[in-house]
Amino acid sequence: MRQALLVFGGTSESTQLAQQLPQRGYDVTVSVATEYGALMLDGLDVEVQTGRLDVGGMTALMRSRPFTAVIDATHPYATEVTEHIQAAARKINLPYHRLLRPEGTDSEGMTVPTPQAAAEVLKSRTGNIMLTTGSKDLAAFTVLPDYTERVWVRILASEASLRQALALGYPPKHIIAMHGPFSKELNVALLRQFDIKTLVTKRSGKAGGFQEKAEAARETGAVLLVIDRPMQEQGQTIEEILERFRGDTE
Repeated sequence: MRQALLVFGGTSESTQLAQQLPQRGYDVTVSVATEYGALMLDGLDVEVQTGRLDVGGMTALMRSRPFTAVIDATHPYATEVTEHIQAAARKINLPYHRLLRPEGTDSEGMTVPTPQAAAEVLKSRTGNIMLTTGSKDLAAFTVLPDYTERVWVRILASEASLRQALALGYPPKHIIAMHGPFSKELNVALLRQFDIKTLVTKRSGKAGGFQEKAEAARETGAVLLVIDRPMQEQGQTIEEILERFRGDTE
């Protein structure tokens, strides 16, 4: 009998798991919050559950099938979601595995703890700004008195992300809706195109294109302003997760 795994995803790593785990003989269900996350799984041999869930909803999903384990492959900055997954797994005693995206050793840039702290730093800086932190954090930067004039945002090419940016007052001509990964060359081109003096990002590791952004900022002379990870977690890399769920040794 094929073992069933539940993956909470929405990241590039969760897509890799969705590609490889079924090939190893597992029945895989992937839970994603948005339709955009579901599109990333289109054509893969997995069952997709779409919609944001609270602890109760996650618990119900975990109980819906005889899952062997749950793999939390959500974004490293989605701390509340991770806390909810952990709570639901503990509630029904389901083995939990946290997939962690390595941060890397690059210490470039000015580091701040939160988007709000980044906005405070930007109040004292001049020049154009590019945000590559995701649509969820856009509201934090509307405290800048001239954000509609000097802030450009790079967000996912999804209806929800675009709608949020527009609702917050970001001008359409300052919205870059694209899906990565982004090369250093493309980052350089965008920074030069819009005369960006400060690039705001998260310490998202290799999968999040951090190195390419850091190198582009260095080449163009832009300041790199980095929002640090919200908490230090224990977990496994994607290679370690795939080694754990090899299939042939289960």
